[in-house]
Amino acid sequence: MLYEALKPWLFALDAERAHEEILGLLALGAVVPGMREALSLLTGPGGKGLEKTVFGVKFKNPVGLAAGFDKDGRLTSILPGLGFGFLEIGSVTLEPQPGNPRPRLFRLEKQGAILNRLGFNSEGARAVALRLSSCPRPSVPLGINLGLNKGASAESAPKAYAQTFRLLARYGDYFVVNVSSPNTPGLRDLQKSRELAAILNAVQDANAARKPVLVKLSPDLADDDLSSCVEAAGKLAQGLVASNTTISRDGIPEAFKFEAGGLSGLPLKARAAALVKKIRALSALPIIGAGGIATADDARERLDAGADLVQLYTGLVYGGPGTVKRITRGLA
Repeated sequence: MLYEALKPWLFALDAERAHEEILGLLALGAVVPGMREALSLLTGPGGKGLEKTVFGVKFKNPVGLAAGFDKDGRLTSILPGLGFGFLEIGSVTLEPQPGNPRPRLFRLEKQGAILNRLGFNSEGARAVALRLSSCPRPSVPLGINLGLNKGASAESAPKAYAQTFRLLARYGDYFVVNVSSPNTPGLRDLQKSRELAAILNAVQDANAARKPVLVKLSPDLADDDLSSCVEAAGKLAQGLVASNTTISRDGIPEAFKFEAGGLSGLPLKARAAALVKKIRALSALPIIGAGGIATADDARERLDAGADLVQLYTGLVYGGPGTVKRITRGLA
């Protein structure tokens, strides 16, 4: 009820400004003793009996926070209070970078969607590692999404991903190699079999603790490219995330059709679900399903399609802080 009261004010703000206001409030709450527990009480009970183990990691429930909401790992202590079974922070790049010029985040309210061209704005791996080292480990598994600095060449990418991983390795329970954001020029070319294999080999060479390493894929991959990508991941990774945002503009207003960036939310749902089904037909690798998940029915459909876990971000923006627990109650 509180979120519904605040929503008109938040949605009157620029989308990125509203996001920053919410992050600021949560960051203030994170340093107050007992605030996570209070947040958990305010958002009500979650579903029980949903525990599962995936790629060797135990999850209290299969509903996680997708990368992009908490890019720099500021909220890992408080976000479990919303009922998440796991969190994924990032994308984290090796060096700090500001991302693309503003405005770069847009709401499409009638479509339940967000269009973003943030461009991996990140404090950098060293700053994120320092923050995580000074905080208690979160009460749920933590994934860390690894990005690539703008301007990095394909030749330098394996070393850059491996260095980013090495700086953060002790803090994550699993890691995601993001080669599928549409907002960094040339990044999606790294989904090709040879380039992806080189990156994964470099990361695994740095992976002394054998943490699970996943690959985040684009929903816009052609079937042949998807097959070769999944084949490479099957040899060198422990799972896949399906999917990142799409460059498709199906089902959105004309005013946004020529805006650069990746589209998330409900217009992505069918495409992301189809990607999960395709991957499951090609591989037995664990899959985290993301894209267009806002309700328990959405989550169940994605799990039935072959996903082992699910993630949301845009659904949280529109549904508010009670969203995750509504989903887990529905799943239970």
